[in-house]
Amino acid sequence: MPAAPSVDVIDETFLAVPRERVAAEFADPARWPSYWPDLRPEIAHDRGPAGIRWTVTGALTGTMEVWCEQVLDGTVLHFFLRAEAPPRRRGNRAESDRRHREFKAHAFALKRRLEGGRPAGVAPAGSGAPAGGEH
Repeated sequence: MPAAPSVDVIDETFLAVPRERVAAEFADPARWPSYWPDLRPEIAHDRGPAGIRWTVTGALTGTMEVWCEQVLDGTVLHFFLRAEAPPRRRGNRAESDRRHREFKAHAFALKRRLEGGRPAGVAPAGSGAPAGGEH
């Protein structure tokens, strides 16, 4: 059985916007340095509105993925990072925790920007869904 990666991050964040809008945020390589300044992602599989899988090098070596799952009138943004840290930083849970907090901060900033102040219970713009969650 292979050993667990030294950095293992799993996150989910709901955004009340169509998954195509969420996926587009990660499809633009110009945005990647703002999300992961010390990583060099290379696309392994572009799944369009479903998200992207990358291999990563730089401060970590491994794989990373965003999966945009359509749920009701929005998107669950799933984030996975499975990588190895340099030997001097292995065995330290703090690296996974730090990476998780950093991605969650980016996810919440993206949520605020894309939702544009949409009040709870109001359908996302352009979703065609009625307000109040009636489907």
